[in-house]
Amino acid sequence: MQTILKIGTRGSPLALAQARETRARLMAAHDLPEDVFEIAVISTSGDRIQDRPLSDAGGKGLFTKEIEEALIAGRIDIAVHSSKDMPTVLPDGLELSAFLPREDARDAFVGSQAATIADMPLGAKVGSSSLRRQALIRRMRPDLDVVMFRGNVQTRLRKLEEGVAGGTILALAGLKRLGLEHVATDLMPLDAFPPAPGQGAIGIESRIGDMKAARMLVPIHDIPTGQALACERAFLATLDGSCRTPIAGYAAVEGGRLVFNGLVILPDSTEAHDVRLEGPASEAANIGTQAGLDVRSQAGKHFFEGWS
Repeated sequence: MQTILKIGTRGSPLALAQARETRARLMAAHDLPEDVFEIAVISTSGDRIQDRPLSDAGGKGLFTKEIEEALIAGRIDIAVHSSKDMPTVLPDGLELSAFLPREDARDAFVGSQAATIADMPLGAKVGSSSLRRQALIRRMRPDLDVVMFRGNVQTRLRKLEEGVAGGTILALAGLKRLGLEHVATDLMPLDAFPPAPGQGAIGIESRIGDMKAARMLVPIHDIPTGQALACERAFLATLDGSCRTPIAGYAAVEGGRLVFNGLVILPDSTEAHDVRLEGPASEAANIGTQAGLDVRSQAGKHFFEGWS
């Protein structure tokens, strides 16, 4: 059968699982067979660079650059992303046009030496490539040795088995989508270990004005997830968030109301500032922007200069 929609994605097992979930929802929404949705795997710079932190290599846009180039060129019709990997400024002509229902946004601890961070031996190694997770680990346990852990979920779990570290932290949503939830030895509470903005949400990017793609995506878009992400991404944008900025943010939407909790923290965890705002979900982006302005005012210029 002729392809109706070409779906672009990274080639990691998690990225493919997210692309297949998107395809399954499109099939169900439009009563169409699998054959009309082609999944196109695109290698990204972020996948290829494994020898250094993303913050040193160019930031989170390394996971989207080549996919977005294919979208602009018309080689694919939509792109499926982990929302937390998406820069706040998109290339001209592209938009985040749909979000699937959000999975659990919490982080999960996977420990080989102990089941929880609190029970890890003094000075033990914990692996993470995320500056946010590194800072939050240091805040909980300043004695731990936080080491760099790059690679997809399976690579990080293998490093754990090889003894590179005695524990690591992964997004629970990713583990669930891969059928690996059972490897989690502890779940990190949202208040003590807040997630990255967008964590747990699959975002779909398309060309502005592509009406065919827009019509296909309307029935699979989850409105509350879209509102939560509008708030979280506005918070991130106001703080000029990048891979060099340890920022956490989570918006919960229920009954038309949105509650947002945000945090900025220095990489060494010595200083942190948090914010909580709520209001109508229809004002999601404004709430996120105001939360960012509040944090900027609270933290002061010296705090943000520490990131440069």
